[in-house]
Amino acid sequence: MELLTEGLQAYLEQHMDAEPELLAHINRETHLKVPMPRMLSGHFQGRLLSLLSKLQSPKRILEIGTYTGYATICLAEGLAEDGIIHTIDINEELEDRVREYFKKSGFEDNIRYHIGNALEIIPGLNETFDLIFIDADKKNNGNYYDLVFDKVRKGGLILVDNVLWSGKVLSGKNDKDTAGILEFNKKITNDKRTEKIILPVRDGLFIIRKL
Repeated sequence: MELLTEGLQAYLEQHMDAEPELLAHINRETHLKVPMPRMLSGHFQGRLLSLLSKLQSPKRILEIGTYTGYATICLAEGLAEDGIIHTIDINEELEDRVREYFKKSGFEDNIRYHIGNALEIIPGLNETFDLIFIDADKKNNGNYYDLVFDKVRKGGLILVDNVLWSGKVLSGKNDKDTAGILEFNKKITNDKRTEKIILPVRDGLFIIRKL
């Protein structure tokens, strides 16, 4: 199930800022050369991530799930001067490609690219984050959320992707992945330490603000 029709998606993209040249290149190459290109944030969500980052002007960002670096670069666009984004991915096969994209982006010095298991890396990050983007293996959304929550400053944002799961949250299906998304969404809804809203962007984006 697509949340938006192709026509409406095209209309939205015609009434927003253009996709930067490097990001358009990453978008094309990912779809041509990398498995599971649907994991890419893409033009519409990428511009939203960039805008949210610019509104925060964060000094520290954490991204869980780098993939080909598209969202990393979008988030880096809003960094405060001398800001740092830590991004974690378990897929070392993409490392050379992603590092080349980061070099071309102009944000190479602002990006700390970690290869490995995020559940093991996050506890070792001695940082207070202004913005966190969770977009990795969905079964661990709750674990990632619990690990990062105390590392987020008051008023900081946690963004979580794919929380509508292509509309499967309404399908009544009881597969393991959908059940996990439903459980996570309920967990966030009941978390009184935050204010939150789901935007029906791409595959559903949870925006969570720490009180």
